[in-house]
Amino acid sequence: MTPTFTAWTETDTPLGRLLIARNAEGLSGLWFEDQKYHPGPLAAPRDDDDALLRGVVDAMKAYFAGQATALPPMSPSGTAFQQAVWRALLDIPAGRTVTYGELATRLGRPEAVRAVAAAVGRNPVSVLIPCHRVLGADGSLTGYAGGLHRKEALLTIEGGLPATLRPSPSRSGPRRHDNKAGSRSAQNTRVNA
Repeated sequence: MTPTFTAWTETDTPLGRLLIARNAEGLSGLWFEDQKYHPGPLAAPRDDDDALLRGVVDAMKAYFAGQATALPPMSPSGTAFQQAVWRALLDIPAGRTVTYGELATRLGRPEAVRAVAAAVGRNPVSVLIPCHRVLGADGSLTGYAGGLHRKEALLTIEGGLPATLRPSPSRSGPRRHDNKAGSRSAQNTRVNA
């Protein structure tokens, strides 16, 4: 399934440049410039005055300033299974994390951890569809298409980086935790930082 984009823009963030794309229904892409699965140059026109795209630029500024922001209408292109996984990601509140296995169980597919992880990795709307809130089975930072340094930074901004993963002057070596958090919210209409 090839996504159709109608317009795009870009913005700088503390974690790098973001490409922001939309289709007729809403936001359809938000990628860091060196992110895996970045679509490259888009055939659609650049439109820095598009209201939805301007709103996403403002939302990104607010997010990186630690402020809550409303989610824009979103319409990422993907299979039915991917769409279900991406919707489930929206139920993970800011400041919380879940494992890929927990996410698979929430979707009623506990045997499909690898398929869920693959769908999480293909999320085309980074940050706003919070794939960075999903951790490995042992609670480690794994599998973020935008880079683990960004995943760690996003969790830090949201207050969701467990204390055992936070940098400490007296600690060296691999950082792991045993976070079992991740309560599901009934409706997450805001990205809280």
